[in-house]
Order: sequence, then structure tokens, then C-alpha cells
Amino acid sequence: MVSKLSSAEIVHFLLILLIILVPARLLGELCRRYKLPAIIGEIFAGIIVGPTLLGLLFPDLFKGIFISAPHAFEAFDGIANIGIILLMFIAGFEVDLKQIRQNGKQAISISLTGIIFPFAIGFASVWFLYQSHFANGFNNQLVTSLFFGTALSITALSVITKILLDLDILNTRIGNIVLTAAMVDDFLGWILFSVIIQLMNAGKQEASFWKVSTVIVYAIFMLTAGRWLMHKLLAFAGKKNKPGRVLTVAVCLCLISACITEGLGVRGVFGAFLVGVGINDSEYFTEKHKHVLHQFTINVLAPLFFASVGLRLNFIANFNLEVVVIILIIACLAKLIGAGIGSALSGMTKNESIAVAFGMNARGSQEIVLGLLALQAKIISEPVFEGLVVMTVVTMIISGPIMKYYFLKEQNLQVSTPPLSHLVNSDE
Repeated sequence: MVSKLSSAEIVHFLLILLIILVPARLLGELCRRYKLPAIIGEIFAGIIVGPTLLGLLFPDLFKGIFISAPHAFEAFDGIANIGIILLMFIAGFEVDLKQIRQNGKQAISISLTGIIFPFAIGFASVWFLYQSHFANGFNNQLVTSLFFGTALSITALSVITKILLDLDILNTRIGNIVLTAAMVDDFLGWILFSVIIQLMNAGKQEASFWKVSTVIVYAIFMLTAGRWLMHKLLAFAGKKNKPGRVLTVAVCLCLISACITEGLGVRGVFGAFLVGVGINDSEYFTEKHKHVLHQFTINVLAPLFFASVGLRLNFIANFNLEVVVIILIIACLAKLIGAGIGSALSGMTKNESIAVAFGMNARGSQEIVLGLLALQAKIISEPVFEGLVVMTVVTMIISGPIMKYYFLKEQNLQVSTPPLSHLVNSDE
């Protein structure tokens, strides 16, 4: 018999939604007002109403809201998980495969070094510091090291897009190259993570080359024949010019792909991301559709998920400053060195290379999602996850201002340095 929430549990569930959504939105908007990503405020909202502050100051009230009705909280957790699936779906909209092909050469130079260096440095650092700082219940040094290498490799595409918009250089040559590099980073990072998830699941059984291969084949299918099939389905849904049908089909495709990747041993967020990439350039899935889905997800569902991050942990009881500092140093140095070298090799000046490196250093929601999945799989501990959260917030805050400083410095240098032809003419 299918169980359902009682009337009292429904009220409790709605109360939990309100208690989490209201502060998450208020603090998110406060961060936006000061030109910071809203995710920072949403995470802090969860810390405030979670065990870190509310649970510490008013333990009985915290238990009464979040623990006394477990079915109500489970229902909230389900809504939060739908939120992150749809968030990764709309994140796929930002990956423009045509732009990747157009700016491929320079962008791939930045992207590959921006992935290889963080992956190698992250893997090696965690491998050597595993017993002293990163040991966990999963007890697999290789998988934990691979996870960190992957987590530190991904650039927050949405954050760097906002930075480029704020600097008004999104449509310039350099802006396009940086955005394309971030797209490649984002996509390759999720492919890597899908492989890591398979290795996590292989902890209880023999690692399977075929399972990993199946995930990669599925990703290739979704970006080739799968794209064509999804385009046809959207075209059929949009025949009578009813946008609601197209939106319904798109969300259903997202959920179907999420179910498939879960079945393949990879989390549903990866399948949702692939559908977002696949239907991004469909003429039937218009900007209006994207806008409707984006607004509801960003302003209602995603805040619930990121606030729930703070609900899961006690950031005071489990905080380890040494682990946080280690993760922050490794993450920043690895990305700055890798992206900086790639920028220089692609022909950018010193100031441009530094600016791009700091832009690529911006982390975002992907790291939080990956970290939470790894925490649930027990391949990282709570203090390590908190270190990832702190690293994400710090890199979000510092990337924009430093990137702006070096771009303005380069512009001023170009204005103050007369062209060579002018110098020749003045000598005559």
C-alpha cells in the first residue's frame, strides 16, 4: 500500500519549505546586490537555520522543525534533489557546441592545461596527504585522489559568464575564448566525474571497464544521434505553437536521461546536464522556454538545494582549518598555474593571462554538487566537504575583482603605449 503524508505532516513539510526558502532568497538577493553569486547567500541561509547556528542556540526548536517529522523532511529532500537535477539541466544550456568548434584552438589550449594541472596536482596532493588529512569511511585512496583531481578541475561556467558580463567583454574575442574554455572545462569535468562515480560504485564489486565505457558511449550518443532525436520530439511537441508542450517534453527528456544515468551507476545530474547541452541549440526550445525554466529553477528550486547543504552539516563542530587551508591553496595554485600557462600559449599577454587564470579559478555549484555526492558516497569526510564549500565561496568572491583589475591594467597599458607606426613617424 502506498503511504502518504498526513495532514499534520503536509503542514510540517510546507513549514520546512518556508523556513528554508525565505532566508535563502533574502540572503541570495543580498549577495546579488553586492555583485556576489546568490549561491553564497543560499548556503549561508542553510548554515543559519541548520545545526550550525539554530541547532546550537535553540536545539529543541531545530529538532521540532527538522527532525520530529522525518517524512516531511524526506519530502523536502526530494524537492531539493529535483531542484539540482533541473539546475544541471539549465547549466547545459550554457554549453554552446558551435562556439566550442569556432574558438576551439585557443580555448582548448586554456581548457586542457586548466584541467590537466589541477587534476594532476589535486590527485598527487591528496594521494600524499591521504592518511593525515583525507582518510574516510570509503577507505579507497585512489578513488578519493581521483575525485579531488576532478573536483578541482571544473570551472564554474555560470560564475565566469557573470564576470564577463560585468566586465562588458563577453562578446569580445578574449571573452569568447574564455567562455568557450570554461564550457570545455565544464563538459570534460562532468565526463571525468561520471567515470569517478563508476569507480566509487565499484568499491563493492569488481571495477568494470564496460560500465565506464557504457557511460561514455551514452554521453556520445546524447550529443550526436540523441540530439537529433530530441530535436524531432521537440519539433513534434511544438507543432501547434503551444510552448507548454515543448517545456513539458524538455523536462520529461531531462528526467528520463537522469533515470538512465542513475541506472548506469552515475548520478542523475549528469544525464540532466547532457540533455541541456543536447537541446540548447534546438530552434523549437526557444529563449522563452529557457527563461521560464531558468527563473523557476534559480529562484525557487535551486535555493532549496543549496540551503539544504547547510542543513546537513555542523560547520562549527566539524570545521578543520588546516584541511580548509590545504584545499584552498591546492585548488587556487593548480588552476592559476594551469589556466595561466594555457592562456600564455594561446597568445595572450601577461596581464590577460593572469586575468583569464583568475576567471577560470572561479568555482561554483558544480563543486558543491560533486562534493555532496562524494560525501554521501563516503569518499570524503565532513571536514573535507566543508573545505570544498569554503574554497568554492572564496574563489567566487575573489575571481571577479582580480580579473577586472588585470583586464583594466592591460587596457590602460595599451592606451598608454603608442603604436609602432606612430613612433616611426615621430622620429621622421
